[in-house]
Amino acid sequence: MKILLTGATGYIGKRLLPVLVNQGHTVICCVRDVNRFHPPESIKEHIIIVEVDFLKSTTLQNIPQDFDIAYYLMHSMSATTNYQELEQRAAINFRKIVEKTTAEQVIYLSGIVNEKSLSKHLNSRKTVEKELEKGTYHLTTLRAGIIIGSGSASFEIIRDLVEKLPIMITPIWLRTRCQPIGIRDVINYLVATIKKTATYDKNFDIGGTDILSYKEMLLGFAKARGLKRSIFIVPVMTPKLSSYWLYFVTSTSYRLATALVSSMKIEVICRDNALTTILGITPAGYAVALERSFAKIEANQIISSWKDSLVSGRFNLNLSDFVKVPTYGCFTDKRKRKIRNFDQSVDKIWKIGGDTGWYYATSLWKLRGFIDRCVGGVGLRRGRTQPDQVAMGDAIDFWRVLYANKKEGRLLLFAEMKLPGEAWLEFKIEKGILYQTATFRPKGVLGRLYWYSVYPFHEIVFKGLINQLTT
Repeated sequence: MKILLTGATGYIGKRLLPVLVNQGHTVICCVRDVNRFHPPESIKEHIIIVEVDFLKSTTLQNIPQDFDIAYYLMHSMSATTNYQELEQRAAINFRKIVEKTTAEQVIYLSGIVNEKSLSKHLNSRKTVEKELEKGTYHLTTLRAGIIIGSGSASFEIIRDLVEKLPIMITPIWLRTRCQPIGIRDVINYLVATIKKTATYDKNFDIGGTDILSYKEMLLGFAKARGLKRSIFIVPVMTPKLSSYWLYFVTSTSYRLATALVSSMKIEVICRDNALTTILGITPAGYAVALERSFAKIEANQIISSWKDSLVSGRFNLNLSDFVKVPTYGCFTDKRKRKIRNFDQSVDKIWKIGGDTGWYYATSLWKLRGFIDRCVGGVGLRRGRTQPDQVAMGDAIDFWRVLYANKKEGRLLLFAEMKLPGEAWLEFKIEKGILYQTATFRPKGVLGRLYWYSVYPFHEIVFKGLINQLTT
């Protein structure tokens, strides 16, 4: 069977793709930037890659017309302030193009929207569903609440809160109930609904076996990790304060924190378990979902992470536009050192950031990350998904990977910290020499003042860094 997969580079899409291929399907992967898509070598012969942006009608012609099933896994939450309008427009364009194909069924993963009063985020999901329902194909909508899995935004936020704070003074929305579901069960539902006629033109809520408050989820996580935690709920934290609380304590961006807080005030509990009966799937409980997530983390098998999505940064961009580092009107810090061993130096470069750190002047890197967070930037809290693997589009602390080729010995990073300009950091090995170049393109007088103010620290940070990478 031939299947169209939108959101192939997203958290769900990356996990769904190998499952579909293993079941014998040919998958058409829709991506906005082919340079950001790095499927496993073992499945490449079973997939077709098309570059398409559902907000740009001129790219829709790249989609083939002969497929049986389509997955709609796209959303723009927190990417921009007008994400509701963008999500609706993308859904309309998707519907119109799929109506011209041989597709029999569209499967849409949405959020649980059972309350009358919805947040902007959940209301946008409902609007998308209404647009997709207008199509001439059969629509199956699966509505999920909190998804628990290694690398998911919900899991990482819970993990940050529990592991960083022995005592928590929390907002009143921690009393809100929800029905979390493990990522493995979400994938099972998505696959099992393929051409299941009993699910055509219907929507279903999917959740695990436990209904818990957010407080109970935090305490359940602490129990699973063997940690003793105390949580005190106070009614004085406004939504804005709650957003700042999440932003400073966890790895989430401020926009995402704001969207999550507005949604967390609303109960997301399944209406019934009809789909469980139809498909014969019995989802796991919260404790089992956590256990599975810990196992993936300990084995370094995190397939996808929300942090590698562009919305985890300060803005949404086309990475290909920044791969060529500018020279005109830019300041640079260029250094070079002879290396002792190519593989050894490349391995160090490929492990940079995250838990490994930046090899030298760690306190200064942490200080820069703290300052960035204070002014609304991403700081160092995102870390990295894989300890020793890097691909274009990955997040490494407050950097975004623009280019990574281990055989060439070249890694190019773009800064997503708050800056009065744009910054790149490049590592390149040629003929036994490591070239390390920091480039800054200032924006106005403020940008120039910034460069001169931090330049003295470059002598410490960048000199120490290249020395460590070449020894």
